Amino acid sequence: MSGKRILITGAGSGFGEGAAIGLAKEGHDVIATAQIYPQVAALRLKARELGLDNLRVEKLDVLDPYDVAAALKWDIDVLFSNAGIGEAGPVSEIPVGLLRKNFETNVFAPLELAQKFARKWIDQGRPGKVVFTSSMGGLFTPTGFGPYVSTKHALEALAEALRDELRPHNIKVQTVNPGAYLTGFNETMAETAFRWLDDDKNFNKRADVQAGFDSLLGTDEGRLDPQEMIDAMVRIVPSDTGKFRNVVPGFVEDMLKQSQTEAWDITI
Repeated sequence: MSGKRILITGAGSGFGEGAAIGLAKEGHDVIATAQIYPQVAALRLKARELGLDNLRVEKLDVLDPYDVAAALKWDIDVLFSNAGIGEAGPVSEIPVGLLRKNFETNVFAPLELAQKFARKWIDQGRPGKVVFTSSMGGLFTPTGFGPYVSTKHALEALAEALRDELRPHNIKVQTVNPGAYLTGFNETMAETAFRWLDDDKNFNKRADVQAGFDSLLGTDEGRLDPQEMIDAMVRIVPSDTGKFRNVVPGFVEDMLKQSQTEAWDITI
């Protein structure tokens, strides 16, 4: 595997930032992008402090058409589509506008960016690769996280379709599916529900919703060390071979397989 030119979206924090630094340390030419300029400035400073001349940091809000148009001019081998946001809370009462916004960022924008880079590679007659950050939640639905994981279920379906459609053009597609790692993303996502949940209006009560979040995120299995996932991304993203779906850690993959098997026997 030779050095690759890799574009990462959502590199302003968490997995994206860690993977950008890790991939640059491995010798790849990385364009790490962040949604807002303060994140850009902070990551540029880190890159300078680490002496990573091959880590270029740019602004890319995946919902901004001007940002997207600028990004499409970059010459890359791999699109690592990592940007995402999370809405949590009961789907039986979440304002649909919030869910629609989550789909715009997590599904429609990544698909459009993948479409455009795929067309660019096809027109140039060259290979390419798209890696989507999905989630363990793309393969099951934990209580309270239905809004967010519905976007990842959709992303899984689109990734499978793209995998088959782009294979004849020598464009590879993969997903990475993190477990419950402690990057702060899950914890802050859980807070989103409480800006609209109102015990005087909603039949889903705030205390019950909070208890559900605590049961999932308050255990060691819900607060894993993110370096494990970052290391996996650094290995998977530039690789020319590998599995289509990549769940980390292994015990979560086992849990998902069991859950999917048991789903056939669930009754109403």
